Amino acid sequence: MSRRRKHGEHANHERWLVSYADFITLLFAFFVVMYSSSQVDKRKVGKIALAIQVAFQQMGLFPSSNSRSGLSTSEPMPFSQVQMAENVIRSENLGRVVSATKGDMGPASSDVSPRGIEQELEKALAPEIQRRALSVDTRREGVVVSLKEVGFFDSGSATVKPEGEEAVGKIAAILNSRPDFVRVEGHTDNVPIHTTTFASNWELSTARATELVRLFTTRYGISPSRLSVAGYAEYRPLASNATPEGRSINRRVDLVVVTPQRSEVPSTSSEEPEKTALPAPSSAGEMGSR
Repeated sequence: MSRRRKHGEHANHERWLVSYADFITLLFAFFVVMYSSSQVDKRKVGKIALAIQVAFQQMGLFPSSNSRSGLSTSEPMPFSQVQMAENVIRSENLGRVVSATKGDMGPASSDVSPRGIEQELEKALAPEIQRRALSVDTRREGVVVSLKEVGFFDSGSATVKPEGEEAVGKIAAILNSRPDFVRVEGHTDNVPIHTTTFASNWELSTARATELVRLFTTRYGISPSRLSVAGYAEYRPLASNATPEGRSINRRVDLVVVTPQRSEVPSTSSEEPEKTALPAPSSAGEMGSR
């Protein structure tokens, strides 16, 4: 019986192609993943950088520029565009806030400081100030327009003279352009009065202040919630009642434009308002409007 002869194994010199093909496939997949990841990261990095920069600028750490650029969140956002994108967002938000504020506060004035109000009144009332029918000055409680009796009321009367109505209209026009609160205070001298209309200086001083409030609300459309009335009779003089000149100065109606720091703004919150201590009643017998 013959034996089968064994042949030697043939060496395969092309096996490296399999490993090379696997390596090329893995390398291709690696670069595809890297490319895809880089596109997503640019977009996310841009958004993160924008959020961080806005936060730092709100804290005052980064200054903002005045450049403007269109926003696009669908494409990768280079970091160089972050500053311009942030300014667009902040400018649009600021515009909405300013518009809402103007709508809530009403007409805006060029200068809301007490000195600005005083200058505006002095300019409008220059003829009346020159003939000494009234005066304008700033005191602790606010800007005071002092209407003298000689220019606005007849002796013992609470009706405004026709020649004084023009000045009242000028004052009302300025007050209508502002949100300030106004306290109308009536004052007299110490000469007693007793007529069929007014039993004392208390009634006369309060009636004159109330008459001006009536004109402001009915004729000139000033909101009654911004006005209050007080009558002090002869108990808060500016000059001595011992002379005719002093008594003439004391017979007046003061319009006190209350400064914003002292304005009592009605609360719109549902929370209980803060309680403040009320001053003890003075001998002047202040009378509030009802």
